[in-house]
Amino acid sequence: MCSLADAAWRHPLERLGLPRPHDTEIDLGAKILLATYGSRGDVEPFLALALGLKSRGYSVSLMTSTRFAEWIGAYGVDFLPMSDDTLAQIETDDGRAVLDSSTGWFKRLNAGRRLAQKAKPFAKQMIEDAWAGARAFEPDLIIFHPKVLGAPHIAEKLRIPAMLVFLQPMFVPTSAFPVPGFPALPLPGYNRLSYGIVSLSFGLYRKPINQFRRQIGLPAISSRNEVLSPRKLAPVPVLHPIGRHVVPRPDDWPDWAHVTGFWRLPPPADYSPDPELKAFLEAGPPPVYAGFGSMPVADPDKLGDMLVKAIRSAGQRGVIATGWGGLKAKAANDIFVLDAAPHGWLFSRMAAVIHHGGAGTTAAGFHAGVPSIICPFGVDQPYWAQLSIKLGVGAKPVPRKSMTAEKLEASIREAVNDQGMQERARELGKELRNEDGTGEAVEIIETLLAGAPKRR
Repeated sequence: MCSLADAAWRHPLERLGLPRPHDTEIDLGAKILLATYGSRGDVEPFLALALGLKSRGYSVSLMTSTRFAEWIGAYGVDFLPMSDDTLAQIETDDGRAVLDSSTGWFKRLNAGRRLAQKAKPFAKQMIEDAWAGARAFEPDLIIFHPKVLGAPHIAEKLRIPAMLVFLQPMFVPTSAFPVPGFPALPLPGYNRLSYGIVSLSFGLYRKPINQFRRQIGLPAISSRNEVLSPRKLAPVPVLHPIGRHVVPRPDDWPDWAHVTGFWRLPPPADYSPDPELKAFLEAGPPPVYAGFGSMPVADPDKLGDMLVKAIRSAGQRGVIATGWGGLKAKAANDIFVLDAAPHGWLFSRMAAVIHHGGAGTTAAGFHAGVPSIICPFGVDQPYWAQLSIKLGVGAKPVPRKSMTAEKLEASIREAVNDQGMQERARELGKELRNEDGTGEAVEIIETLLAGAPKRR
Protein backbone atom coordinates (compact mmCIF):
# COMPACT_ATOMS: atom_id res chain seq x y z
CA MET A 1 0.00 0.00 0.00
CA CYS A 2 2.56 2.56 1.12
CA SER A 3 5.41 1.53 -1.17
CA LEU A 4 3.35 2.36 -4.28
CA ALA A 5 2.72 5.88 -3.06
CA ASP A 6 6.42 6.29 -2.31
CA ALA A 7 7.41 5.09 -5.77
CA ALA A 8 5.07 7.52 -7.54
CA TRP A 9 5.79 10.51 -5.36
CA ARG A 10 8.04 13.40 -6.33
CA HIS A 11 8.73 16.51 -4.33
CA PRO A 12 6.24 19.24 -5.39
CA LEU A 13 9.05 21.59 -6.42
CA GLU A 14 10.63 18.91 -8.61
CA ARG A 15 7.32 18.61 -10.49
CA LEU A 16 7.46 22.35 -11.14
CA GLY A 17 11.08 22.21 -12.30
CA LEU A 18 11.99 24.69 -9.56
CA PRO A 19 14.95 24.75 -7.20
CA ARG A 20 14.50 23.90 -3.55
CA PRO A 21 14.24 26.96 -1.25
CA HIS A 22 17.80 26.72 0.03
CA ASP A 23 18.93 27.44 -3.56
CA THR A 24 16.74 30.53 -3.92
CA GLU A 25 16.79 34.00 -2.43
CA ILE A 26 14.09 34.01 0.25
CA ASP A 27 12.74 37.15 1.86
CA LEU A 28 12.44 36.03 5.46
CA GLY A 29 10.96 39.40 6.33
CA ALA A 30 7.81 38.54 4.39
CA LYS A 31 4.47 38.84 6.19
CA ILE A 32 2.08 35.93 5.70
CA LEU A 33 -1.62 36.04 6.56
CA LEU A 34 -3.34 32.71 7.21
CA ALA A 35 -7.14 32.93 7.03
CA THR A 36 -9.50 30.12 7.96
CA TYR A 37 -12.96 29.61 9.41
CA GLY A 38 -14.99 26.75 10.83
CA SER A 39 -14.57 24.18 13.56
CA ARG A 40 -11.32 23.35 15.33
CA GLY A 41 -10.57 20.88 12.53
CA ASP A 42 -10.55 23.79 10.05
CA VAL A 43 -8.24 25.87 12.23
CA GLU A 44 -5.72 23.34 13.58
CA PRO A 45 -3.88 22.68 10.27
CA PHE A 46 -3.48 26.43 9.75
CA LEU A 47 -2.06 26.79 13.26
CA ALA A 48 0.43 24.01 12.49
CA LEU A 49 1.43 25.80 9.29
CA ALA A 50 1.77 29.08 11.19
CA LEU A 51 4.28 27.45 13.55
CA GLY A 52 6.21 26.03 10.60
CA LEU A 53 6.41 29.43 8.95
CA LYS A 54 7.37 31.17 12.21
CA SER A 55 10.20 28.67 12.68
CA ARG A 56 11.58 29.89 9.34
CA GLY A 57 11.52 33.49 10.52
CA TYR A 58 8.38 34.80 8.81
CA SER A 59 5.96 37.25 10.37
CA VAL A 60 2.69 35.35 10.56
CA SER A 61 -0.85 36.19 11.67
CA LEU A 62 -3.70 33.71 11.85
CA MET A 63 -7.17 35.12 11.24
CA THR A 64 -10.24 33.17 12.32
CA SER A 65 -13.21 33.15 14.72
CA THR A 66 -12.74 34.90 18.06
CA ARG A 67 -13.47 31.69 19.96
CA PHE A 68 -10.03 30.37 19.02
CA ALA A 69 -8.05 33.42 20.12
CA GLU A 70 -6.82 32.04 23.45
CA TRP A 71 -5.87 28.65 21.98
CA ILE A 72 -3.91 30.24 19.13
CA GLY A 73 -2.24 32.69 21.50
CA ALA A 74 -1.06 29.80 23.69
CA TYR A 75 1.16 28.73 20.79
CA GLY A 76 2.64 32.21 20.44
CA VAL A 77 0.95 32.94 17.10
CA ASP A 78 -0.46 36.42 16.41
CA PHE A 79 -4.23 36.42 16.09
CA LEU A 80 -6.60 38.50 13.96
CA PRO A 81 -10.32 38.28 14.83
CA MET A 82 -13.32 37.32 12.75
CA SER A 83 -16.88 37.32 14.06
CA ASP A 84 -18.06 34.21 15.86
CA ASP A 85 -21.68 34.72 14.76
CA THR A 86 -21.65 32.13 11.96
CA LEU A 87 -20.21 29.39 14.20
CA ALA A 88 -22.66 30.30 16.95
CA GLN A 89 -25.50 29.27 14.62
CA ILE A 90 -24.28 25.68 14.80
CA GLU A 91 -25.03 25.69 18.53
CA THR A 92 -28.66 26.74 18.05
CA ASP A 93 -31.52 24.22 17.85
CA ASP A 94 -31.64 24.71 14.08
CA GLY A 95 -27.89 24.16 13.78
CA ARG A 96 -28.05 20.94 15.74
CA ALA A 97 -31.02 19.74 13.68
CA VAL A 98 -29.26 20.35 10.36
CA LEU A 99 -26.00 18.64 11.31
CA ASP A 100 -27.44 15.69 13.24
CA SER A 101 -28.47 13.28 10.47
CA SER A 102 -30.56 11.25 12.93
CA THR A 103 -33.05 14.15 12.92
CA GLY A 104 -36.06 13.67 10.65
CA TRP A 105 -35.66 15.04 7.12
CA PHE A 106 -38.64 17.43 7.40
CA LYS A 107 -37.26 19.00 10.57
CA ARG A 108 -33.81 19.29 9.00
CA LEU A 109 -35.27 20.90 5.88
CA ASN A 110 -37.11 23.57 7.85
CA ALA A 111 -34.09 24.21 10.05
CA GLY A 112 -31.89 24.56 6.97
CA ARG A 113 -34.32 27.04 5.42
CA ARG A 114 -34.25 29.22 8.54
CA LEU A 115 -30.46 29.13 8.69
CA ALA A 116 -30.19 30.01 5.00
CA GLN A 117 -32.22 33.16 5.60
CA LYS A 118 -29.60 34.28 8.11
CA ALA A 119 -26.59 33.30 6.00
CA LYS A 120 -26.27 36.39 3.78
CA PRO A 121 -25.46 38.95 6.50
CA PHE A 122 -23.05 36.48 8.09
CA ALA A 123 -21.20 35.99 4.79
CA LYS A 124 -20.97 39.76 4.36
CA GLN A 125 -19.61 40.14 7.89
CA MET A 126 -16.92 37.51 7.30
CA ILE A 127 -15.76 39.27 4.14
CA GLU A 128 -15.60 42.61 5.95
CA ASP A 129 -13.69 41.04 8.86
CA ALA A 130 -11.16 39.57 6.43
CA TRP A 131 -10.69 42.96 4.74
CA ALA A 132 -10.19 44.71 8.10
CA GLY A 133 -7.64 42.12 9.22
CA ALA A 134 -5.69 42.26 5.97
CA ARG A 135 -5.51 46.06 6.03
CA ALA A 136 -4.26 45.96 9.63
CA PHE A 137 -1.57 43.34 8.92
CA GLU A 138 -0.52 44.37 5.38
CA PRO A 139 0.59 40.90 4.25
CA ASP A 140 2.85 39.91 1.35
CA LEU A 141 0.94 36.63 0.88
CA ILE A 142 -2.51 35.32 1.88
CA ILE A 143 -3.07 31.59 2.44
CA PHE A 144 -6.77 30.91 2.85
CA HIS A 145 -9.46 28.33 3.54
CA PRO A 146 -12.29 28.38 0.96
CA LYS A 147 -14.76 29.54 3.62
CA VAL A 148 -12.89 32.87 3.75
CA LEU A 149 -14.38 33.91 0.42
CA GLY A 150 -13.01 37.44 0.42
CA ALA A 151 -9.35 36.40 0.72
CA PRO A 152 -8.36 36.03 -2.97
CA HIS A 153 -10.09 39.30 -3.87
CA ILE A 154 -8.28 41.07 -1.05
CA ALA A 155 -5.02 39.63 -2.42
CA GLU A 156 -5.88 40.99 -5.87
CA LYS A 157 -6.57 44.42 -4.39
CA LEU A 158 -3.30 44.40 -2.44
CA ARG A 159 -1.41 43.12 -5.52
CA ILE A 160 -0.03 40.12 -3.66
CA PRO A 161 -0.24 36.36 -4.34
CA ALA A 162 -2.69 34.00 -2.68
CA MET A 163 -2.74 30.27 -2.00
CA LEU A 164 -5.83 28.16 -1.40
CA VAL A 165 -6.00 25.30 1.12
CA PHE A 166 -8.46 22.45 0.72
CA LEU A 167 -8.54 19.87 3.52
CA GLN A 168 -10.23 17.44 1.13
CA PRO A 169 -9.40 16.74 -2.55
CA MET A 170 -12.66 18.28 -3.78
CA PHE A 171 -11.64 21.31 -5.84
CA VAL A 172 -9.10 20.31 -8.51
CA PRO A 173 -10.75 18.04 -11.13
CA THR A 174 -9.26 14.59 -11.70
CA SER A 175 -10.20 11.39 -13.47
CA ALA A 176 -8.81 9.36 -10.56
CA PHE A 177 -11.83 9.78 -8.26
CA PRO A 178 -15.04 11.80 -7.96
CA VAL A 179 -15.60 14.63 -5.51
CA PRO A 180 -15.47 13.26 -1.94
CA GLY A 181 -18.99 12.30 -0.90
CA PHE A 182 -20.11 11.47 -4.44
CA PRO A 183 -20.81 7.82 -5.31
CA ALA A 184 -18.29 5.96 -7.45
CA LEU A 185 -20.01 5.38 -10.81
CA PRO A 186 -18.49 3.59 -13.85
CA LEU A 187 -19.51 6.36 -16.28
CA PRO A 188 -17.06 7.88 -18.79
CA GLY A 189 -16.03 11.36 -17.68
CA TYR A 190 -18.12 11.20 -14.51
CA ASN A 191 -15.26 11.73 -12.07
CA ARG A 192 -14.07 14.99 -13.64
CA LEU A 193 -17.60 16.26 -14.21
CA SER A 194 -18.47 15.83 -10.51
CA TYR A 195 -16.15 18.73 -9.66
CA GLY A 196 -18.45 21.05 -11.59
CA ILE A 197 -20.95 20.71 -8.75
CA VAL A 198 -18.40 22.16 -6.33
CA SER A 199 -17.77 25.04 -8.71
CA LEU A 200 -21.51 25.67 -8.95
CA SER A 201 -21.84 25.78 -5.16
CA PHE A 202 -19.17 28.47 -4.84
CA GLY A 203 -20.78 30.31 -7.75
CA LEU A 204 -23.74 31.03 -5.47
CA TYR A 205 -21.53 33.57 -3.68
CA ARG A 206 -20.71 35.59 -6.81
CA LYS A 207 -23.19 38.35 -5.92
CA PRO A 208 -21.78 39.17 -2.44
CA ILE A 209 -18.25 38.87 -3.83
CA ASN A 210 -19.05 41.39 -6.57
CA GLN A 211 -20.60 43.72 -4.02
CA PHE A 212 -17.36 43.57 -2.06
CA ARG A 213 -15.23 44.04 -5.17
CA ARG A 214 -17.15 47.19 -6.07
CA GLN A 215 -16.64 48.41 -2.51
CA ILE A 216 -12.84 48.09 -2.81
CA GLY A 217 -12.63 49.37 -6.37
CA LEU A 218 -12.26 46.13 -8.36
CA PRO A 219 -14.24 45.13 -11.46
CA ALA A 220 -16.88 42.44 -11.10
CA ILE A 221 -16.07 38.80 -11.72
CA SER A 222 -18.05 37.10 -14.47
CA SER A 223 -17.47 33.42 -13.75
CA ARG A 224 -18.24 31.14 -10.82
CA ASN A 225 -14.65 29.86 -11.05
CA GLU A 226 -13.42 33.34 -10.13
CA VAL A 227 -15.02 33.22 -6.68
CA LEU A 228 -11.95 31.38 -5.37
CA SER A 229 -9.55 32.09 -8.23
CA PRO A 230 -9.94 35.63 -9.67
CA ARG A 231 -8.68 36.01 -13.23
CA LYS A 232 -5.73 38.26 -12.28
CA LEU A 233 -4.46 35.68 -9.78
CA ALA A 234 -5.33 32.51 -11.69
CA PRO A 235 -4.31 29.88 -11.28
CA VAL A 236 -4.30 30.20 -7.50
CA PRO A 237 -2.01 27.44 -6.18
CA VAL A 238 -3.83 24.84 -4.10
CA LEU A 239 -2.32 23.07 -1.09
CA HIS A 240 -3.88 19.85 0.22
CA PRO A 241 -2.61 19.02 3.73
CA ILE A 242 -3.30 15.30 3.25
CA GLY A 243 -0.91 12.39 3.68
CA ARG A 244 0.37 11.10 0.35
CA HIS A 245 -0.02 7.54 1.68
CA VAL A 246 -3.71 8.32 2.22
CA VAL A 247 -4.46 10.18 -1.03
CA PRO A 248 -1.62 9.90 -3.57
CA ARG A 249 -1.42 12.91 -5.86
CA PRO A 250 -3.39 12.23 -9.09
CA ASP A 251 -1.21 12.14 -12.21
CA ASP A 252 -3.60 14.40 -14.13
CA TRP A 253 -3.47 17.30 -11.67
CA PRO A 254 -1.87 20.55 -12.87
CA ASP A 255 1.48 21.60 -11.43
CA TRP A 256 -0.12 24.21 -9.16
CA ALA A 257 -2.03 21.56 -7.16
CA HIS A 258 -0.07 19.92 -4.33
CA VAL A 259 -0.46 17.12 -1.78
CA THR A 260 1.96 18.01 1.00
CA GLY A 261 1.23 15.55 3.79
CA PHE A 262 -0.84 16.36 6.87
CA TRP A 263 -0.07 19.54 8.81
CA ARG A 264 0.19 18.19 12.33
CA LEU A 265 0.00 20.37 15.43
CA PRO A 266 2.19 19.25 18.35
CA PRO A 267 0.69 19.32 21.85
CA PRO A 268 1.52 22.53 23.72
CA ALA A 269 5.03 22.38 25.15
CA ASP A 270 3.63 22.60 28.67
CA TYR A 271 0.88 19.99 28.12
CA SER A 272 0.42 17.55 30.96
CA PRO A 273 -2.45 15.05 30.96
CA ASP A 274 -5.05 15.09 33.69
CA PRO A 275 -3.65 12.88 36.50
CA GLU A 276 -6.99 11.05 36.70
CA LEU A 277 -6.88 10.32 32.96
CA LYS A 278 -3.29 9.11 33.27
CA ALA A 279 -4.26 6.85 36.16
CA PHE A 280 -7.24 5.48 34.20
CA LEU A 281 -5.06 4.62 31.22
CA GLU A 282 -2.51 2.86 33.42
CA ALA A 283 -5.18 0.89 35.29
CA GLY A 284 -6.01 -1.49 32.46
CA PRO A 285 -5.67 -2.36 28.79
CA PRO A 286 -5.91 0.41 26.16
CA PRO A 287 -9.49 1.69 26.02
CA VAL A 288 -11.65 2.69 23.06
CA TYR A 289 -11.99 6.43 22.40
CA ALA A 290 -15.35 7.92 21.39
CA GLY A 291 -16.02 11.54 20.51
CA PHE A 292 -17.68 13.55 17.76
CA GLY A 293 -15.82 16.85 18.03
CA SER A 294 -17.86 19.83 16.93
CA MET A 295 -20.81 17.78 15.68
CA PRO A 296 -23.90 18.90 17.62
CA VAL A 297 -26.51 16.29 18.51
CA ALA A 298 -30.21 16.69 19.20
CA ASP A 299 -30.15 14.33 22.22
CA PRO A 300 -26.63 14.25 23.75
CA ASP A 301 -27.68 12.06 26.70
CA LYS A 302 -29.16 9.37 24.46
CA LEU A 303 -26.09 9.28 22.23
CA GLY A 304 -23.77 9.11 25.23
CA ASP A 305 -25.72 6.18 26.69
CA MET A 306 -25.53 4.43 23.31
CA LEU A 307 -21.75 4.79 23.20
CA VAL A 308 -21.30 3.49 26.75
CA LYS A 309 -23.55 0.50 26.06
CA ALA A 310 -21.70 -0.38 22.85
CA ILE A 311 -18.24 -0.12 24.43
CA ARG A 312 -19.25 -2.24 27.43
CA SER A 313 -21.05 -4.83 25.30
CA ALA A 314 -17.86 -5.22 23.27
CA GLY A 315 -15.95 -5.94 26.50
CA GLN A 316 -13.89 -2.75 26.37
CA ARG A 317 -13.08 0.22 28.55
CA GLY A 318 -13.86 3.64 27.13
CA VAL A 319 -12.69 7.26 27.01
CA ILE A 320 -15.51 9.56 25.93
CA ALA A 321 -14.87 13.16 24.89
CA THR A 322 -17.84 15.51 25.24
CA GLY A 323 -16.29 18.02 22.82
CA TRP A 324 -17.72 21.19 21.34
CA GLY A 325 -20.89 19.35 20.31
CA GLY A 326 -21.88 18.78 23.94
CA LEU A 327 -22.00 14.98 24.04
CA LYS A 328 -22.94 13.69 27.52
CA ALA A 329 -21.94 10.49 29.31
CA LYS A 330 -21.63 9.24 32.89
CA ALA A 331 -18.19 8.39 34.23
CA ALA A 332 -17.65 4.99 35.86
CA ASN A 333 -14.82 2.61 36.71
CA ASP A 334 -14.65 1.50 33.07
CA ILE A 335 -15.61 4.82 31.44
CA PHE A 336 -13.57 8.04 31.63
CA VAL A 337 -15.28 11.25 30.52
CA LEU A 338 -13.30 14.31 29.48
CA ASP A 339 -13.93 17.54 27.65
CA ALA A 340 -11.02 17.21 25.24
CA ALA A 341 -7.36 16.22 25.02
CA PRO A 342 -4.79 16.58 22.23
CA HIS A 343 -5.53 13.83 19.73
CA GLY A 344 -1.85 13.52 18.92
CA TRP A 345 -1.20 12.47 22.51
CA LEU A 346 -4.40 10.57 23.29
CA PHE A 347 -5.15 8.46 20.22
CA SER A 348 -1.91 6.46 20.23
CA ARG A 349 -2.89 5.21 23.70
CA MET A 350 -6.22 3.79 22.48
CA ALA A 351 -7.21 0.36 21.18
CA ALA A 352 -9.44 2.03 18.56
CA VAL A 353 -11.01 5.44 17.95
CA ILE A 354 -14.69 6.15 17.27
CA HIS A 355 -15.32 9.55 15.70
CA HIS A 356 -17.36 11.52 13.16
CA GLY A 357 -14.84 11.47 10.34
CA GLY A 358 -13.80 15.11 10.16
CA ALA A 359 -10.62 15.60 8.13
CA GLY A 360 -8.52 16.57 11.15
CA THR A 361 -9.76 13.82 13.46
CA THR A 362 -9.38 11.24 10.70
CA ALA A 363 -5.78 12.35 10.16
CA ALA A 364 -5.09 12.05 13.90
CA GLY A 365 -6.50 8.52 13.94
CA PHE A 366 -4.42 7.46 10.95
CA HIS A 367 -1.28 9.02 12.47
CA ALA A 368 -1.86 7.22 15.77
CA GLY A 369 -1.65 3.83 14.07
CA VAL A 370 -4.84 2.43 15.60
CA PRO A 371 -8.04 1.25 13.84
CA SER A 372 -10.82 3.77 13.26
CA ILE A 373 -14.58 3.42 13.53
CA ILE A 374 -16.04 6.37 11.66
CA CYS A 375 -19.63 7.45 12.27
CA PRO A 376 -20.25 10.06 9.56
CA PHE A 377 -22.81 12.78 10.18
CA GLY A 378 -22.58 14.21 6.64
CA VAL A 379 -20.63 16.52 4.30
CA ASP A 380 -17.20 14.95 3.50
CA GLN A 381 -17.28 12.52 6.44
CA PRO A 382 -18.62 9.52 4.46
CA TYR A 383 -15.63 9.96 2.14
CA TRP A 384 -13.14 9.57 4.99
CA ALA A 385 -15.14 6.62 6.33
CA GLN A 386 -14.94 4.78 3.02
CA LEU A 387 -11.27 5.72 2.65
CA SER A 388 -10.52 4.10 6.02
CA ILE A 389 -12.03 0.88 4.66
CA LYS A 390 -10.09 1.15 1.38
CA LEU A 391 -6.84 1.59 3.31
CA GLY A 392 -7.69 -1.40 5.49
CA VAL A 393 -7.43 0.59 8.73
CA GLY A 394 -11.12 1.10 9.55
CA ALA A 395 -13.91 -1.12 10.81
CA LYS A 396 -17.35 -0.97 9.21
CA PRO A 397 -18.61 2.64 9.41
CA VAL A 398 -21.72 3.35 11.50
CA PRO A 399 -23.52 6.39 9.99
CA ARG A 400 -25.07 8.66 12.59
CA LYS A 401 -28.52 8.52 10.99
CA SER A 402 -28.73 4.72 11.43
CA MET A 403 -26.56 4.32 14.53
CA THR A 404 -27.47 1.73 17.15
CA ALA A 405 -25.53 0.31 20.09
CA GLU A 406 -25.55 -3.09 18.40
CA LYS A 407 -23.97 -1.78 15.19
CA LEU A 408 -21.33 0.10 17.16
CA GLU A 409 -20.56 -2.97 19.24
CA ALA A 410 -20.00 -5.06 16.10
CA SER A 411 -17.60 -2.50 14.64
CA ILE A 412 -15.73 -2.15 17.95
CA ARG A 413 -15.24 -5.91 18.10
CA GLU A 414 -13.98 -5.88 14.51
CA ALA A 415 -11.50 -3.08 15.23
CA VAL A 416 -9.99 -4.55 18.39
CA ASN A 417 -9.91 -8.19 17.25
CA ASP A 418 -8.82 -7.98 13.59
CA GLN A 419 -5.06 -8.48 13.78
CA GLY A 420 -4.58 -7.66 10.10
CA MET A 421 -6.39 -4.33 10.50
CA GLN A 422 -4.30 -3.47 13.53
CA GLU A 423 -1.08 -4.21 11.66
CA ARG A 424 -2.15 -2.13 8.65
CA ALA A 425 -3.08 0.75 10.97
CA ARG A 426 0.33 0.58 12.65
CA GLU A 427 2.09 0.55 9.26
CA LEU A 428 0.09 3.52 7.94
CA GLY A 429 0.76 5.46 11.13
CA LYS A 430 4.49 4.82 10.78
CA GLU A 431 4.50 6.00 7.15
CA LEU A 432 2.54 9.15 7.96
CA ARG A 433 4.79 10.03 10.89
CA ASN A 434 7.74 9.90 8.50
CA GLU A 435 6.16 12.58 6.32
CA ASP A 436 6.78 16.26 6.95
CA GLY A 437 3.70 17.86 5.49
CA THR A 438 4.22 21.21 7.14
CA GLY A 439 7.83 21.35 6.02
CA GLU A 440 6.92 20.59 2.41
CA ALA A 441 4.20 23.24 2.47
CA VAL A 442 6.68 25.80 3.77
CA GLU A 443 9.08 24.96 0.92
CA ILE A 444 6.36 25.48 -1.69
CA ILE A 445 5.36 28.78 -0.05
CA GLU A 446 8.97 29.96 0.03
CA THR A 447 9.39 29.25 -3.66
CA LEU A 448 6.25 31.22 -4.45
CA LEU A 449 7.53 34.13 -2.36
CA ALA A 450 10.92 34.02 -4.07
CA GLY A 451 9.29 34.52 -7.45
CA ALA A 452 6.52 36.93 -6.45
CA PRO A 453 6.81 40.64 -7.24
CA LYS A 454 7.22 42.91 -4.25
CA ARG A 455 4.00 44.47 -2.96
CA ARG A 456 3.71 48.17 -3.82
